[in-house]
Amino acid sequence: MKAINLIKIAWKALLRNKTRAFLTMLGIIIGVASVIAMLAIGEGSKSSIKTQISSMGSNMIFVQPGSDNRGGVRQDRSSSQTLTLEDLDILREKSTLLSDISPQVNGNGQAIYAANNWPTSIYGVSPEYLVIRKLEIADGVMFTEKDVQRAAKVAVIGQTIVENVFPDTDPIGKTIRLDKMPLRVVGVLEEKGENSFGQDQDDLILSPYTTVQKRILAITHLQSITASALSEEVSEDAVEEMTQILRDSHELSANEEDDFNVRSQQELLSTMSSTSDMLTVLLVAIASISLLVGGIGIMNIMYVSVTERTREIGLRMAVGGRGLDILVQFLIESILISFTGGVIGVALGLGSTFFVSDYMKWPTLVTPESIILSFAVCVVTGVFFGWYPARKAAKLDPIVALRFE
Repeated sequence: MKAINLIKIAWKALLRNKTRAFLTMLGIIIGVASVIAMLAIGEGSKSSIKTQISSMGSNMIFVQPGSDNRGGVRQDRSSSQTLTLEDLDILREKSTLLSDISPQVNGNGQAIYAANNWPTSIYGVSPEYLVIRKLEIADGVMFTEKDVQRAAKVAVIGQTIVENVFPDTDPIGKTIRLDKMPLRVVGVLEEKGENSFGQDQDDLILSPYTTVQKRILAITHLQSITASALSEEVSEDAVEEMTQILRDSHELSANEEDDFNVRSQQELLSTMSSTSDMLTVLLVAIASISLLVGGIGIMNIMYVSVTERTREIGLRMAVGGRGLDILVQFLIESILISFTGGVIGVALGLGSTFFVSDYMKWPTLVTPESIILSFAVCVVTGVFFGWYPARKAAKLDPIVALRFE
């Protein structure tokens, strides 16, 4: 009952100065709301990135050419020709940890049909590319290995191409021109939307890599190789295996650098998650400044309260109140201010999160840990910033306090 009485006394003391108590809580309210909202945005962003990268294929592996030395001169990576069809064949033959593998060459051009045109990118790939990238055919079919061998002038197009080049026409069977190259449309991809980098995944044309190599780019090398590991768990092992196979294929000695780069989707996911975590920590640190300001406000008001109620403190001590009772009473007042501000702050933070999610369309994710952390910080703030004023009140001399004007 003694603890309950102390809480009642502390609550009544706060109600006597409602406006002052609310203004004192304001820093805590804003701080807690900001922390919850920032954590929700950070976690939502991280979750969205993971989902989008996983939708592209969580066990995907990329091989790109590295810097090449020719005559003692290091060539730019974009002009490097260190990946060849022989590398592709050797990887297909010797790798034991890959389920699918596709070469890739790509270029840009103007897609034209009748009076419509659209600037886009063309990707020269093999039929396995659909499985690796988790793409689906919405209409028509994917080109075949026979089309690859014949360097056939066929294409599978994304939904963005359909909307801008074939707005009122069924594209299947129609001939689309990429600049001057005619390509017969044999399939349409299902819509994928934007990826985590804001890139439109539907703004593309897929064609046999031999067609793009010979008829559009006039090259014999590969610009990259895309593969899929047997499972997400063996992705890193597959990266090491591919690296060793390519080193052997390129006859690189132990002290020579790789003239290619092998990267897994897991590395990309890890990098993106680390970046997202750093941004979240930064945002929460900035939001936490409000909590610090709120704590200083609590300390300031508690000092004022001790001064205003000096006679009351002296009277309580004169009738038998102990210093510990006075200390606990003022600590409870401080914690009540902080905790009540925390409750309002959590409600405001959740409301802000839902607003950001529903109206601004940002990905958000509220976790129970963020709410528990906010309440814990509120209690700690109340105790930490309320301790010194409460201790000062507990050490007052009752005789001096009774004579205080």
